[in-house]
Amino acid sequence: QVQLVESGGGLVQAGGSLRLSCAASGRYTMGWFRQAPGKEREFVAAISWIGGATRYADSVKGRFTISRDNAKNTVYLQMNSLKPEDTAVYYCAARRGLQLGNAILEYDYWGQGTQVTVSS
Repeated sequence: QVQLVESGGGLVQAGGSLRLSCAASGRYTMGWFRQAPGKEREFVAAISWIGGATRYADSVKGRFTISRDNAKNTVYLQMNSLKPEDTAVYYCAARRGLQLGNAILEYDYWGQGTQVTVSS
């Protein structure tokens, strides 16, 4: 069983930055999703186990960067130029497949989430 533990969430003003971390052991494709109140969970970004291939949702391209440090078993989501509409619970997820999936069902393991709140 893979355990995923997110950290780094918090309250930030619009235009600010936050970096989320996800501790995860094992060779998995990793993703970040988010869920705002009253909305469905949506894909944010994904990164391959090796090679550094990445994929982003259009809504975060150019503002968010996903990266990983395999030596530390940690995946990061650097979030810059944050907007109030980025407010959500952010979830880290892992999948056994190699594809950079953007669908919830493609991921096998989930963290419990970390709250990100962006004030206007």
